[in-house]
Amino acid sequence: MAIPASAAASTGGAAAPSGKVASQSPTKPKVRPTALATWFGPGFYGKQTACGQTLTPAVVGVANRTLPCGTLVKVTYGSHAVTLPVLDRGPYGGIGADWDLTAGAAEALGIADTVRIHARVVGSTPNVATLGLPPSSPTSTSALAGGAQAG
Repeated sequence: MAIPASAAASTGGAAAPSGKVASQSPTKPKVRPTALATWFGPGFYGKQTACGQTLTPAVVGVANRTLPCGTLVKVTYGSHAVTLPVLDRGPYGGIGADWDLTAGAAEALGIADTVRIHARVVGSTPNVATLGLPPSSPTSTSALAGGAQAG
């Protein structure tokens, strides 16, 4: 766990009177409201995400380097908005992107290339193997299982 410079400065890195190093509260990962996003898919289908889901064309989610699995992120691009669960780590390309959308998420947002998106954390959901899969019921079209939602 990284200790923020301000926290390290306040303790001076010294041991607490009990002889133990003073514990630091975990820092909340920062999310930039506008960030570069890429998308991934075909080359990864059939492989497990870092959060344990099997990637298929139907999976709708997002990868982020620091947010915990199951974090819900509202992503807006143009006139489209979708709430997506974090289900993988990345992106790892060398272009400085903060987000890596699954092909299903990119399609839902109308994205076909690397773009700038708006993103904000809106909650969390349990990390389960079905996270990001579409609903099995044909009558339910407003929400995707595992927390992904349109709008």
